[in-house]
Amino acid sequence: MTVKMILESAGYEILEADSGRQGLLLAREHLPDLTLCDVNMPGMDGTGVLQSFRADPDLANRSFVMMTGNPLQTPQRVGMNLGADDYLAKPFKVDELLQCVETRLKRAEVHWRVEGKTLQDLRTTIHSVLPHEFFTPLVGIIGLSEVLKEEAGELSRESIVEYATNIERSGQRLHRTLRNYLKILDLDQTAAESRPARPGSALTATDALTVVENTARTVAAKHGRTADLVLRLTPCAVTLDRDALAVLVEELLENACGFSRLGTPVVVEFFVDQDATTLRVTDKGRGMTPEQIDRIGAFKQFDRKRYEQQGLGLGLSLVNRLLHRAGGALALHSIMGEGTTATLSLPAR
Repeated sequence: MTVKMILESAGYEILEADSGRQGLLLAREHLPDLTLCDVNMPGMDGTGVLQSFRADPDLANRSFVMMTGNPLQTPQRVGMNLGADDYLAKPFKVDELLQCVETRLKRAEVHWRVEGKTLQDLRTTIHSVLPHEFFTPLVGIIGLSEVLKEEAGELSRESIVEYATNIERSGQRLHRTLRNYLKILDLDQTAAESRPARPGSALTATDALTVVENTARTVAAKHGRTADLVLRLTPCAVTLDRDALAVLVEELLENACGFSRLGTPVVVEFFVDQDATTLRVTDKGRGMTPEQIDRIGAFKQFDRKRYEQQGLGLGLSLVNRLLHRAGGALALHSIMGEGTTATLSLPAR
């Protein structure tokens, strides 16, 4: 009895493809709730299909289960690290297949219910980024937690620490994304209702310097880039509260550290330029084209199919909103293959 017949007999509506490429085309056309995919297929194999799913804005948060008769070809950890939601090793029993499908569809139902409630008004502008930013760290948390639970007795202490560290990083990434998203909603609601922004406490020159330095060091340490961080800071008073300034520094540093290689400098400058307080962050990363810079706005990311992206979407959108509220501006200068400089200007207090 084939997988298709088993699932149809259980009441599921099934689409079947003979190859990975055909399956990907069907998925893009029909947006299935769940995809079951063999690892070994002609042309595009299962890992290629999975990577294409996670790189496609419309498919990125769809449930994906890998199936294989040769676990050594694509080990479970490899599949989970690529973003698979589950793994079925052949031969599997009928009840194992049905339980897997039912469990994944229940999780997908929760995801869609949450998304439908929170993203109703913003779906047209952020659907290409937000699911990826929310569900990618969730996949890491859930997948690595399952590996720890199932293989804890066989893992070394070093492996357990490594898995726990990756879970922690995924949780931190999810927390940052949710914080930025909720802050954006709050700022947009304030603007839509023509309400004045809640007043914040402006920072003295000494306090602002402390915020910039501490935030920069924290972000660099998280990325393992402490040795790459170059600080050129002078005391400057700003018309921002502590939290807002910390968010601005964090988002610029996250992008600089995330889009440049380990061992290359990340320079942070804080100074007064004529009548403006300036925060400048420079990296030696891959850079952006002028067209990409022109298109930067709310929730935009570039070259997702070539690069794993963690930022440059919600982060810069939040930066722009905070600057608009404070009467500041953000300027980006970038050269492909050489790096990017982000310059943030605020009215001097």
